[in-house]
Amino acid sequence: MAATSQNKEKFEDYEGFVEKFKPKKTTDDCYTPPLVYDAVADWTAQEYGLDRADFVRPFYPGGDYESQDYTEKIVVDNPPFSILSKIIRFYVENGIRFLLFAPTLSGLVRYADFCTVFPTGADIVYENGAVIPTSFVTNLDPSEIRSRTVPALYDAVTAANNATRAQDKKQLPKYAYPLELVTAAAIYSYARYGIEFVIPRSESVRVSALDAQRPMKKTVFGCGWLISERLTAEREKAEREKAEREKAEREKAEREKAEREKAEREKAARFPLSGRERALIHSLS
Repeated sequence: MAATSQNKEKFEDYEGFVEKFKPKKTTDDCYTPPLVYDAVADWTAQEYGLDRADFVRPFYPGGDYESQDYTEKIVVDNPPFSILSKIIRFYVENGIRFLLFAPTLSGLVRYADFCTVFPTGADIVYENGAVIPTSFVTNLDPSEIRSRTVPALYDAVTAANNATRAQDKKQLPKYAYPLELVTAAAIYSYARYGIEFVIPRSESVRVSALDAQRPMKKTVFGCGWLISERLTAEREKAEREKAEREKAEREKAEREKAEREKAEREKAARFPLSGRERALIHSLS
């Protein structure tokens, strides 16, 4: 009996046993979603007048970027962040053109000693599930440019990231119903905003679909109630109250956020410039 119990425990924990032998994902395993890469590549081609056919991606499992043939090629890729400094030095020293993904914080300012940095800070959900604020480094800009903001690149990456996330989610159909049809999902928020709404049995009837849905073989998800004209008028009033309270809630949240940010700025440690630093700034000017 004891042996049977032990075997049962082993089988129940089999997934945990297998999990121990799976390779652990790191930031170097964050494979780039295709839509995000395409957005970056398209922006790069348009910004610098390049042909995407000349782009190469040397960073893949088992790849050797140092042995890649870069003749008349431009690297547009997401390299392992752990050796990004080494990669940048190699490309700069060998005159290889590139635009690379980079972590927003770690080393970004230092990379500008060798190339131009784009501190976009766009959140990207990589294919291993990691969410990383991502920026970019390049030597396609004039060497005089240490850093610049690129709103168009930020917008393109953010839109592609959102599109990728939408693809990954199961999209349920959305229907708009008349006020005379009440579903639980349509009125659950009334309680949140303190709105009373009572549906008597004598003024309601349960339906699984509207007549207009039946030819398309559609139904009301979870069913709903058709309500009387009196209740419909009450619901119109409830919807107006809900809209007013939602607006007040948003305005309150915005005020509170502004107050928090102001308090944080006031609490932040302030470091003055020294005379030497001011003289350096004056010489730059």
